Amino acid sequence: MTRPSLIDRLAQAQAERAQAGLLRRLRTVTAAQGPQVTVGGARLLSFASNDYLGLASDPRIATALRAASEIWGVGAGAAHLLGGRRGPHQALEEELADWLGYPRALLFSTGMMANIGVLSAVLGRGDVCVQDRLNHASLIDGARLSGAELLRYPHADAAAAARQLAARPDAGAVLATDGVFSMDGDIAPLSELAALCTREHATLMVDDAHGLGVVGGHGRGAVDHAGLGVAEVPLLVVTLGKAIGCFGAAVLGSVDAIEALLQFARSYIYTTAMPPALASAALAAVRIARSEDQHRQRLAAHIEHFRRGAAERGLPLLPSSTPIQPLLVGDTARAASLAQSLEAQGFHVPAIRPPTVAAGSARLRITLSAAHAEADIDALLDALASASALHPAAAGVISAGVV
Repeated sequence: MTRPSLIDRLAQAQAERAQAGLLRRLRTVTAAQGPQVTVGGARLLSFASNDYLGLASDPRIATALRAASEIWGVGAGAAHLLGGRRGPHQALEEELADWLGYPRALLFSTGMMANIGVLSAVLGRGDVCVQDRLNHASLIDGARLSGAELLRYPHADAAAAARQLAARPDAGAVLATDGVFSMDGDIAPLSELAALCTREHATLMVDDAHGLGVVGGHGRGAVDHAGLGVAEVPLLVVTLGKAIGCFGAAVLGSVDAIEALLQFARSYIYTTAMPPALASAALAAVRIARSEDQHRQRLAAHIEHFRRGAAERGLPLLPSSTPIQPLLVGDTARAASLAQSLEAQGFHVPAIRPPTVAAGSARLRITLSAAHAEADIDALLDALASASALHPAAAGVISAGVV
């Protein structure tokens, strides 16, 4: 018997993905200035960024980064527990905890590392992790790595989540959900889920990567938007690379929860701390996002303008009150063709295809930013109408797929 070649198996899987038109390809942005990017020599207006408040190019944040690098250099040089933790890390954690109303915060290098670290630390064999079917991959992977049983309920269906928890009444349980869903742009029913977790004695964990800075009072996120706090949501994960315009992530919780993660979250313990100068830049960005509501007000006006303009042009969208505005196409090839048509007109709006989204739900994921001008949004709306006219079959699928 011959042992199979794992590299050959990967190559075969890649070939099958290419044949299905689902192969992912890297494209390098060679220049960026606000929402304007240069890709393959073409200057495009991007509606693909998660820089919702337009802070990634804020000169005040760049100044903070340069100033801190003069003091701290670049790399932290060690893991947090081995001397890599510096003053900027502590200051950023304290600012996040104060802003979001949690006792403590703990920095991770990425949201992926945060979710994997938390779930692997909290859960074990014999436990159960109940998750929304549209959760981010990091939540799913974290549950799988923990050894707990993973159960996934239909999107935003709190009643189904209740049935899954009730089926395992003696198991330790985490109910994990995105706050704002990255591909659909809707907000989780957090109040219902919190009440469910209270009844079932389960721990509610919210990944609010796409809600922080955007929803809630002064941008405090989806948990605040639902009127909840640490008592109802003991574990909150936020990222700093989206609306905050920087890099990194943090887990917020009680003092006891954060102290426990220091001991058991392997993706925190066994990695170099994020660069301290980057933490200083993120601190400056958090303070701007926290105090300057005009960015959120401008973003909200853009969302309203875009949705109104789409309706006027016969371009119905999935329901979303956030900067993520999905236009469901369904067919993978048609979604790719629409994206190509938009690029030919000067817009960067990539098609999102399986396996990132479920089969039959390929889409254009349009994201808005406070950095856009109203004229940019009007231009995109006209281009969408034009591209849909060129692809009538795709436009039909779009209309059929909208609730």
